[in-house]
Amino acid sequence: MDTAFAPRYYEENRHRILEDYFNLLKIPTVGAEERHLGDCARAAAWLKAWLRPLGFECEIFTPDEGLPVPVLFAERNTGAATTVLFYGHYDVQPPDPLELWETQPFMPTLKEDGRVYARGAQDDKGQFFSFLNGMRALIEQGGPLPNLKIVLEGEEENGSMALFNLLPKLAERLQADVLLVCDTAAAPEDRPAIVAGLRGVQHFTLELKGPDYDLHSGAHGGLAPNPAQGIAELVASLHRPDGGIAVEGFEDGVCPPSPEELKLAAEGEPSPEAYERETGVAPVGGEAGVSTVERGCFRPTIEVNGIHSGYAGAGSKTIIPSKAFAKISIRLVPDQSTRHVFECIERHVKAHCPKGMTASIAELHLGAPGFRLNVNAPIFHIAAEELRKLDGRGAVFHWEGASIPVVSELRRVSGGAPLLVGFGQEKDKIHSPNESFGLDQFRRGMTWATLILDALGR
Repeated sequence: MDTAFAPRYYEENRHRILEDYFNLLKIPTVGAEERHLGDCARAAAWLKAWLRPLGFECEIFTPDEGLPVPVLFAERNTGAATTVLFYGHYDVQPPDPLELWETQPFMPTLKEDGRVYARGAQDDKGQFFSFLNGMRALIEQGGPLPNLKIVLEGEEENGSMALFNLLPKLAERLQADVLLVCDTAAAPEDRPAIVAGLRGVQHFTLELKGPDYDLHSGAHGGLAPNPAQGIAELVASLHRPDGGIAVEGFEDGVCPPSPEELKLAAEGEPSPEAYERETGVAPVGGEAGVSTVERGCFRPTIEVNGIHSGYAGAGSKTIIPSKAFAKISIRLVPDQSTRHVFECIERHVKAHCPKGMTASIAELHLGAPGFRLNVNAPIFHIAAEELRKLDGRGAVFHWEGASIPVVSELRRVSGGAPLLVGFGQEKDKIHSPNESFGLDQFRRGMTWATLILDALGR
């Protein structure tokens, strides 16, 4: 496949492509919030209408348990020997804090820098929709294609529970040879990256209860236990002074990387200086004495996503708050049991609960384990050959510290060989205000789709 085909198709159809892209971005598909369920249904219906003219049979499913977030399944049978299952998610992170956005989060804006600014511009609407547009280009050209199956869900940012609940029902229809995902990052300097592993994830809310109601800090200071102070102590107890994880048993079963994996991962890692330029901080978090590559790709983590207690408005309110909360997320590596890890956390919280207070865990999502793939798998050789056409430097292997929880289960259910290639960059600021995606990245996503689908079709 000629690498100029997709860019040429983009230029010839630019108005239509961007109009569709912007219409998708305008739908506020915050799948974690019940008030946006109607928006998620609207997005699933929009995507179904977009795919049907391309010859796909489409069906929208909603689970019997949990939030009824729609899952779209589409299938196009060409009679080919190879079947590809493509996964993406149309839900997005909440746009908060709104005051930090320079544009409206659900009013996509194309700026002079060639980037589209909106929530979901990259994660994952921009990435999966660029791939689907490359697929559309091939379909309209009429070349040989593999059998295509597509799963688009609306709850990835909140644990994919709807899709997890539907997988037993869809298992037979999801059978495939290759599982394609476009929801990951490129290597430094925009070099293509093949993801050879993902960490798993689980998350929960840690609640700390003190007095029955907020107390006057003058009358009760020095007497009543303070949940705001207690939550800080309890959260701090999760790590040792050297940054390592202090929870007993948490790292049981951790599978260390091989020397080959460490060497390959280092090729795709930014330097400490480049990391600091991108983020504004040096990569000094985590356990001291462990390399940045190992900390970022192969080690489990416990991270505090937010702490809330008492008064935080203007001026002063002299109280001892009655409650405190911490949002905690955990990244898991292969051979860690999600259930065992949570039981270790539960014991730790009970043992370190500050005196006079009660600790509990709520909103638990056990999540999914991490996985690592064989870098010598045949699908990786095909991908590397096609990515070298896209970029003469060739692709690097990358072990993502982030997670796409349902991918490991889709891999098991479908039987497909996973191939995760994406074009995200740090400057896209996913999960943050002012998320954006460059049109150059969008075109690369389209080109990648034409290259890999053409290769698999042949």
